Order: sequence, then structure tokens, then C-alpha cells
Amino acid sequence: MQLQNLIEVHLDVPRLAKDLDEIGHAARLWSVRQWTRANMATLWDATKGFRRLSLDDYVPAALSPHVEVIHHGKNSLPAHTHFQKRFCKPTLPGFEGTLIGFNFQTLSPVTGPGYFVTHSSAQPGEIDIDYTMLPNEKPRTWPEIVSNSSRLGRFVYHGMIDVMRGISTHVSIGRAMKKHGFMDAWFVLVREDPQLAS
Repeated sequence: MQLQNLIEVHLDVPRLAKDLDEIGHAARLWSVRQWTRANMATLWDATKGFRRLSLDDYVPAALSPHVEVIHHGKNSLPAHTHFQKRFCKPTLPGFEGTLIGFNFQTLSPVTGPGYFVTHSSAQPGEIDIDYTMLPNEKPRTWPEIVSNSSRLGRFVYHGMIDVMRGISTHVSIGRAMKKHGFMDAWFVLVREDPQLAS
């Protein structure tokens, strides 16, 4: 069964979440990459309050600081739709309750790495990927931290917050927001468990 049918033909978020949990990483990733802009918009609205997210959904609690966790992304743009968000726990004191991360994608040389700080949202059960905050540290292998207002990043990341809602254990959906409000820009993330990372 095409999981897309659980969005387009008969919206059934609990069944979609169950099926996503029961298939493997490769099948999950293939499935969400079939989702359209309209699918993502529908799921964003439908998942409000459905599955509460925590930072553990992005970096499992058992992992040490600076251990990278990759989330594979598909966005609603007409081109350059595949990307990764890479997360880890910080090491510095005073930053408990946050994660740090950056974007890995083909346009990074011109947009910059798009560093962010991830924290709980004002809306309970949602998570903010916050580009208005820059980390003060990074793992050794990550790119240099640069301002999100530099390069073409000022048109992509500057002033932006991605608000995330949960779908399943590994899958979450986000919508971009800037100071004027939510944008018509959605994306879905699929967590790759660290032992599967290549």
C-alpha cells in the first residue's frame, strides 16, 4: 500500500504513523520523498497535538555530546528538495535543554551551513529549530559557524524558525516561520538512527 494514500485518499494520521514505525529506514525515506507540497501542508495541519515531540526525537537521550544524528529532509520547494539537518548535543554548561545543528545540502557553498539551536517551542509538544540563535560550539568535523545573514543565507535562514510537529517515532514535519508569521514552506524529516549512519 502506498502510504501517500493515507494522506490523499483518506487522511489517517494514526495509521500513517503506525506504518512508518513498522517499516525500515530505507522504506521510510523512500515513502516521505513521494510526498507533495499539498501532502505536507495537509499533514502539518493534521498533526497539531497528535504526537508530542521532545529533543530526544532528534538526538536520542543515550548519546553523548557532539555525537551527530542525521535527519534526512524533503522540502516543498520546486527544486533542490533533498537535504539533511544534522543535530548533536552541546558540551558547554548552561546549554542544557538545547541541541545544536546545521543544514547539509547542495547549495551550502552559496547559502552557508545554516546553523541553528533547537529547543522546545512555546506550543507544548512542538520543537523549534531556531536560526535566530547560533551555537557557540560545534563538532570538529562540522563546517565553520557563520552568521545566517551572510552570503545568500540572509534570504534562506536569516530570521527563520522551523516549527516541528511529530508524525511517528522517526518522522516529523515542519513549517517555516519568520517575523511576519508562517510561510507557505513545509518539509519533512526522517531520523537515521546513529548505528545506521554511513
